Amino acid sequence: MALKTIQAPIPGTFYRAANPGDPPFKAENDAVAVGDTVGLIEVMKTFTPVLAEEAGTLRAFHVENEDAVMAGQPLYDLEF
Repeated sequence: MALKTIQAPIPGTFYRAANPGDPPFKAENDAVAVGDTVGLIEVMKTFTPVLAEEAGTLRAFHVENEDAVMAGQPLYDLEF
């Protein structure tokens, strides 16, 4: 198995769920399919989904819910 660190595509605020109180899109050790939403990045009230480009298992998040992220910053690790 290989481990790949997925980076933020754009700067903004990272959200693990669509709304406060909702379950997260994905949790550590969840299976991830191509096209699955892993989180959202919000910039000026515009929400951009972070979509999985590869299938695998989400092993760890590098950021917490509502953390500010920069483009290229590690978001999560995917094992495939």
